[in-house]
Amino acid sequence: MNMPLPTARRPIVIAAGGTGGHFIPAEALARALADRGHPIALMTDRRAGTRDHGIFAQGQQFVLPGAGIAGHGLARAARAALALAQGTLQARTILRRLDAAAVVGFGGYPSVPPLLGARLLGRHRPLIVLHEGNAVLGQANAQLARFADGIATSFPQVARLPNGARTTLTGMPVRDAIAALHDQPYTPPEAEIRLLVWGGSLGARVFSDVMPDAIARLPDALRARLRITQQARAEDIERVRAAYAALGIPAEISPFFADVPNLLKAAHLVIGRAGGSSVAELTDAGRPAILVPLPIAASDEQGANAASLVAAGAAWMIRQPDFTAPSLAKQLESLLSDPTILAGAAAAARSLGRPDAAQRLADLVEGLLHHRPDPAYPTAAQPASTTAAKTETTS
Repeated sequence: MNMPLPTARRPIVIAAGGTGGHFIPAEALARALADRGHPIALMTDRRAGTRDHGIFAQGQQFVLPGAGIAGHGLARAARAALALAQGTLQARTILRRLDAAAVVGFGGYPSVPPLLGARLLGRHRPLIVLHEGNAVLGQANAQLARFADGIATSFPQVARLPNGARTTLTGMPVRDAIAALHDQPYTPPEAEIRLLVWGGSLGARVFSDVMPDAIARLPDALRARLRITQQARAEDIERVRAAYAALGIPAEISPFFADVPNLLKAAHLVIGRAGGSSVAELTDAGRPAILVPLPIAASDEQGANAASLVAAGAAWMIRQPDFTAPSLAKQLESLLSDPTILAGAAAAARSLGRPDAAQRLADLVEGLLHHRPDPAYPTAAQPASTTAAKTETTS
């Protein structure tokens, strides 16, 4: 959809920071909107800082004070609240000066000051849009949802949504190279079996602790076919590498992999966490997975994400307390001994993928802008229509 808009020359502000799970979809949306002629500005936090390359480097960037409040002591929480208040006031001033058409937030505390700042502009405020990457509404989005003009979701069912929220199922925007995998078929393992193990941005220690022992318990003939690529913390690399070497298994171990698209393309089975971005990459690539949700999340959003894939037959979930070498070895032997099981899960995963999520989300933003009178903007309580033919509404 490329409709002429009265707000086309007013910038659209993207509010994102922190982890790649928030920044990757934000960058994908920014590229989609920029391709349609919209000026883009970034509001982020000090932890993320400004970007010196990519789409955000081509526009204005604003680093705002702010910090997460949940899980801290009273004194630290008070300082965090003060920082968020300062960031909100700064955001309001910047948004007024920019005359922003919309602010799109991607969750987490870095999105709070820009969206609250937009809210404080009152009747002539920018459009407010949220994107939720998990199957449970995050804490920041849960607080902001009540005055959002639209909420984009990555899952058909999302817990904790407020009553009456206008939601649109767009999916989770991913990198173009990941989205391109959706049209490439999955080839079940034959002589060689390639496992991809990832554990978040820094690698999860539980995988370093459990994986080599589990592999050692597999039958010799099955183990001899394995090729492993595993993300691990820097301090764990040598012991994990040595464990695989002792088993005679070719293994590439690193704290970071730049070429995730090709690793996913080559993988027969993925083992890892169930964050929103990871799940989107798995489904867009159509890869079967064993998912181990992060156990410390307050709302168990990763458990909900994993359960959604399990229900579709696209993955298997093992809770971390049950993620032991014997249990994993049993699961691996069952899956790797029958390629048809993996092929079926791959097909199910691909059916859940939405490789055009960035375009769907851009359609939603443009549709809301197109149906919002200018300059007398309606309040969030009034309905906002979308005209994106490809969007799907959830409840």
